[in-house]
Amino acid sequence: MPYTPDAELDLMFPPEQIPADVKAALPQDLHIRPLASSDYRRGHLSVLSVLTVVTDPGEAAWVAQFNAMRAAPRTYYSIVIVDHSDKIVAVGTVFVERKFLRGLGTVGHIEDIAVDKSQQGKKLGLRIIQALSGISENSGCYKTILNCSDSNIPFYQKCGFEKKENEMAKYAPERARTPRL
Repeated sequence: MPYTPDAELDLMFPPEQIPADVKAALPQDLHIRPLASSDYRRGHLSVLSVLTVVTDPGEAAWVAQFNAMRAAPRTYYSIVIVDHSDKIVAVGTVFVERKFLRGLGTVGHIEDIAVDKSQQGKKLGLRIIQALSGISENSGCYKTILNCSDSNIPFYQKCGFEKKENEMAKYAPERARTPRL
């Protein structure tokens, strides 16, 4: 079964926002597009589990999160790469932060880059980063940033990023982590 055409999907944002050169650089049996409201069933969470422990909230809660993100226009851009069987094999997101700095500038934050273990080594991570960087730049962001582990620094340097400053984190107590949809 070939992948579902974009026109038949309920997408997070218009597919034209993904740079054409990135689409053209993919092998013909793969397709890059915005996240769709039906992608829970295409394995979105299983690909994300390459990164960390993923708790499955169930399809209804996943769709509610999708709709909440889509309800903030020009903010969230989640993309996927699907294979010829319409299964998701790579994912990533950039979200746009509006600032008071730099003349009311915007910054793109890349998050949750993951490639299915069976598809690693095929430059899909690079294509996801290129697409998200292009979306960020075309949205007017003056910079695009991301956090990564030390072991992933060489990969992101190959993608055009440079090491800058440090990341700090403070995790909420377990009781405060319940999502509020």
